[in-house]
Amino acid sequence: MASNIDKWTRRRFIQTGAALAGGAALRGAEPLIAQVKPLIQGPQVDRMLRIGNLPLVVASANGIKAIETAMRLMKDGKDPLDAVIAAVNIVEDDPNDQSVGLGGLPNEDGVVELDASVMHGPTHKAGAVASLRNIKNPSCVARMVMQRTDHVLLVGEGALRFARAHGFKEENLLTEKSREAWLKWKESMSSKDAWLEPVGETPQSRDRQGAGETPKGTGGKDAIPFTWGTINCLGINAKGDIGGVTTTSGLSWKVPGRVGDSPIIGAGLYVDNGVGAAGSTGRGEANLQNCSSFLIVELMRQGRSPGEACMEVMKRICDRTEKRLCDEKGEPNYSLILYAISKVGTFGGATMRAGAKMAVMDKDGARLVELPGLLPEKRKQE
Repeated sequence: MASNIDKWTRRRFIQTGAALAGGAALRGAEPLIAQVKPLIQGPQVDRMLRIGNLPLVVASANGIKAIETAMRLMKDGKDPLDAVIAAVNIVEDDPNDQSVGLGGLPNEDGVVELDASVMHGPTHKAGAVASLRNIKNPSCVARMVMQRTDHVLLVGEGALRFARAHGFKEENLLTEKSREAWLKWKESMSSKDAWLEPVGETPQSRDRQGAGETPKGTGGKDAIPFTWGTINCLGINAKGDIGGVTTTSGLSWKVPGRVGDSPIIGAGLYVDNGVGAAGSTGRGEANLQNCSSFLIVELMRQGRSPGEACMEVMKRICDRTEKRLCDEKGEPNYSLILYAISKVGTFGGATMRAGAKMAVMDKDGARLVELPGLLPEKRKQE
């Protein structure tokens, strides 16, 4: 009996969302709301039945300048996946954003390797590339994998050959700014190698920006921090169709060939057109070990709001963090942010430590929204 009620609840909930998203009059929606409300558990019911918040675009904070493009394209009738990919292309093309695309921070050999995934709600199809070199828009190659192959994920040389075959232009992705950052990292790693810092420059202590502990064996020098950089963007149009994309240059100074969560469907990105979508930025290994995005969507299917689902998954990740990645208090010492949207236009997220934001654009315009943190923000020591 409970199983049938659950199925009926989900069906009626989705029908309600479709009616509201399509611009149904409040009077016409009232019978559906009256039927659904008693069957949805918890105080989130009113938020889940929010009216008039479609279309909606959310992204990681570095997508604040891009989400307006996604919104405009969806309002012009473009597919939501095409819209969010066009949005992240703006960031991928920006040489000053060292987290993705052109100018992304390289691996330990000084080579930029890019990862990306896309997922299309209406068809439930997905595409991804990993360890892709010389192509600044891996999100577009990922879409091509989805559209023109029977596969989901292509990696390395195979992904590059596929991109070449479809006319993608190769170019050197290592900008002068990123090259200098890589060189400083290499020079600061150890006092026992032949790499020296410029004459007159004194090594300074640098935080790892919440990325975890400093590598062992760094000698007497202070290592340049590892950083995780990514853009996730999720969009839902007025009809309730959803598209999502995650693109990244990954962990800076990584071992060549390292792949994080961004190109893995269910980890760095997941879309279910009947429920919602989720994505992530930050320590990819933590998301890979917990299939975070898939789990967030499944929790929303069970009735959690986007924010509640993200925080529940964040708690699980925190509890499973190995000791070497924790600080003296036993708390995770890395950055992680989760983002989610629901079928009916609600949004939310969670961050490992307070202080992070997400970019949002809806009927109220584009803005940055502060996310709840599982742990308090770390204060830099004076």
